[in-house]
Amino acid sequence: MDIKRISPEEAKELLDSEESYVYIDVRTGPEFESGHVPGSKNIPVIDRDPYGRMQPNHRFVEIVEANFGKDAKCIVGCQMGGRSMQAAAQLLSAGFTNVVDMRGGMGGETDPMGQTAYPGWAARGLPMTTESDDADQYPKLLDKAGS
Repeated sequence: MDIKRISPEEAKELLDSEESYVYIDVRTGPEFESGHVPGSKNIPVIDRDPYGRMQPNHRFVEIVEANFGKDAKCIVGCQMGGRSMQAAAQLLSAGFTNVVDMRGGMGGETDPMGQTAYPGWAARGLPMTTESDDADQYPKLLDKAGS
């Protein structure tokens, strides 16, 4: 399955359009709180367990479906692009019909030397915020799926 990847500018155009795209930030809660795309929804694809270890969120697809449905127009993004590719693959495999991955995430893709190879949303000077409605944060989105 091919995952369609779009640039941060293309993501912003879709979010600003009349097409009702939702931006799903698949980073952890603390990453989301440090700055995110305005209006984005936080559903981590990988999150910390009670011991601080990163673990897959086995309810990721279920939570996205409960909140938006399989026909939702979804843009997924993370910090550098790896987690959002995983998230997009999971959603497409589960039968979601309109999912795109925002290449570069918030911080940008890096090369093997750690240098930015593809700037992300923040580096391109696109709008960011640390504010969000409770309804856009993971605990409320999880509640809607049934804890």
